Amino acid sequence: SEISEDASPETVVALFRVQDRDSGSNGQVHCSLDGDVPFRLEKSYEDYYRVVPSGELDREQVSEYNVTVRASDGGRPALWSSAVLRLWVLDVNDN
Repeated sequence: SEISEDASPETVVALFRVQDRDSGSNGQVHCSLDGDVPFRLEKSYEDYYRVVPSGELDREQVSEYNVTVRASDGGRPALWSSAVLRLWVLDVNDN
């Protein structure tokens, strides 16, 4: 995906759905972003989540991000899965 370096905090970078077919706490899924990236994860609706910018982006500083989304269930031991979103920052003329 691509995102402009002047994107507003409401810009949806990615929208995805997570689900676990187990019942009870084993079926409860928690999602998070790994690492120190200028994005945050918001629960959108039921099992849907979206990734949005959490701060300013500067293509001259960082032109590409690999954002790892981790989903884990409430079981003991917890099972988890992850996916990497590759995001390119598009340049805007700053002058």
